[in-house]
Amino acid sequence: MKSLRILRGYLFTILGITIGVAGLVSLGAMSERIVRFIEGGDRFVLGQISVAGRGMGMGTGFTAGGILPAATIRAIAEVPGVSGVQGQVMLPLDPSTSQFMTLTQELILGVDLSVPSPNRHYPTLPLRSGRFFRENDRRVAVIGASFATSRNLRVGSHVTLDDESFEVIGILERMLTAPDRFVIVPIADARAQWVAKDRLLRTVLASGAIPLTAADLNTGAAVGWQNGEDPDQVALRIRERVPNVNVQLPSELSRLLRSSTAFFSALLAGIGVLAFVIGGLSLANTMAAAVFERIRDFGVKRALGATDLQLGREVLAESLARTLGPNGVHVAYVVIDAVIDVPWTRRAFADRPDDFFIQPSGIADAVHHLVHQERSAWTFELDLRPFGESW
Repeated sequence: MKSLRILRGYLFTILGITIGVAGLVSLGAMSERIVRFIEGGDRFVLGQISVAGRGMGMGTGFTAGGILPAATIRAIAEVPGVSGVQGQVMLPLDPSTSQFMTLTQELILGVDLSVPSPNRHYPTLPLRSGRFFRENDRRVAVIGASFATSRNLRVGSHVTLDDESFEVIGILERMLTAPDRFVIVPIADARAQWVAKDRLLRTVLASGAIPLTAADLNTGAAVGWQNGEDPDQVALRIRERVPNVNVQLPSELSRLLRSSTAFFSALLAGIGVLAFVIGGLSLANTMAAAVFERIRDFGVKRALGATDLQLGREVLAESLARTLGPNGVHVAYVVIDAVIDVPWTRRAFADRPDDFFIQPSGIADAVHHLVHQERSAWTFELDLRPFGESW
């Protein structure tokens, strides 16, 4: 019964320490991931000017907005300082899911292969395996590393997008930013996906109320700037000269990204503090239990001259041993109740015989034996003193 009572008393402590350690490990991994996520996102958005059609539509990501017609894309290309404009279609893979944190969503990205990528930092996305698109490719996809892992996909596999099958021809390197969850397809396929997903767009196209061609179906565009140009100034020129567009300044997007992740950084810091608090409370609980179980023993030791510091060290060692022992960690409390034989103690006790001192080699032998004990016979408290001492 006593052993069951002790086990019950320390169960919370053991679980608390385990949870605390697991939390700290997870915290470290999440912290590294968020740092790389911010760095990758910064690099991605600072490499291009993102433009979207003004209004509401199914477009998502940095190019969220209404339709960006081909004529508007041509007008953007004529703005001084612009080096290239690539029309894009960016859609949520599942329109029913929340778009609270766009960078972590699974997205369909359609790219216009007739125009080189204007993103200065990612003129091409890094491939882990397979290949990127070729001219006239259809019903093929290049997917992000996280998307591939979550669905156990590899080059040659097929992924279904709105009841249409796409062959996976490439998998991106893990970038720890938005493209990790992308399904990149030729823009013609992305436009077909857009029409299939957006009921309002189907109605507009069927009615013929707005004259639209396939080239007009863009949710946005990635814009590059010429060498020597300030990208923010180029973005401002686009705002001034091209009507009915939403233009994101690269510096504004960078600040937005960092501010949106500030909450999560603070949350992680709070989790770290909480993990330390849980570990501290668990250890305090163990120490309190050890004190209450041995209150009489400590009273006798105090009467015999033990100090609070000595008793505190013993309680701490016992608490650590009870907490860490079940996890295979041997904690021992070594008491050296003697004067160690070193030059300055020889001078201080010059009149004492050799047997009065404890030899450092003897301490080392005892500790060496202690740390190499078989785990079925571990020693907790070890008192070392010369043979001739009267006690």
